Amino acid sequence: MPPYATRRFAKLAPESKTWPVKDGERAPGKVAIFSTCYVNYNEPGIGLDLIQVLEHNEVPYVLVQKDVCCGMPKLELGDLDSVERLKNANVPAMARLAAEGFAILTAVPSCTLMFKSELPLIFPNDADVKAVAAAFEYLMARDRDGLLKKDFSTPLGKVSYHIPCHSRVQNIGQKTREVLEWIPDTSINTVERCAGHDGTWGVKTEYFETSMKIGRPVFRQMGQNEPDYISSDCPIASRAILQGVEQGQTPSHARKAHPLTLLRIAYGLGPPDADGATP
Repeated sequence: MPPYATRRFAKLAPESKTWPVKDGERAPGKVAIFSTCYVNYNEPGIGLDLIQVLEHNEVPYVLVQKDVCCGMPKLELGDLDSVERLKNANVPAMARLAAEGFAILTAVPSCTLMFKSELPLIFPNDADVKAVAAAFEYLMARDRDGLLKKDFSTPLGKVSYHIPCHSRVQNIGQKTREVLEWIPDTSINTVERCAGHDGTWGVKTEYFETSMKIGRPVFRQMGQNEPDYISSDCPIASRAILQGVEQGQTPSHARKAHPLTLLRIAYGLGPPDADGATP
């Protein structure tokens, strides 16, 4: 089970940071961060790493205020009434931010998928839902505009990177892998297969062993060549993968790190000074 942080991301992070806005042709010059339940309550350090990456690139940001769960766990249970209730709580404020020219970022692919794809399918006539869905995707577009810094000073060595199912289904290509390949003296072993955790299913006692069995091919591939880092866009998947790698290899020196954490390290930025940061 992922541990809970002693302080939430929403309490640790500044509500906003301003710089002159530099809009690009493909990506706006300011962003709104949807914290996500996992980053807010379990690993706030991932969100703080995202903030450091934005600050290094002088991108103004705000936090989406009073956000609640994106609704993906309820959708997977078929609880569409709760999905609508959560949508009604989140989307109006996010739509206003999109109308004001903010891109919207999350650090968890399930939440991005919910806002970009699932909600527009469920509520096809909701104009606010459509506006929010169009406001996602950022770093690669920012790079194509020539506005993303690549002054990486710290090589990462060998990174085993996992593409989670909720990233693949968005049909945007392997954008994270492309970003990580910018970092000098860094090799990327990419694995594109289900890790078996399946959200809350894999952490339940009755399904855990089956979950780990499904994930064995991923654990084996991710543990090849003694990587320095185990990374996945899905932070829950990366926990399951690291656990599987450690069970199959003795010893394993690999560390778990979200791709945003890897970017922060590669930029040479110090770890965020906050309780609950990703170890």
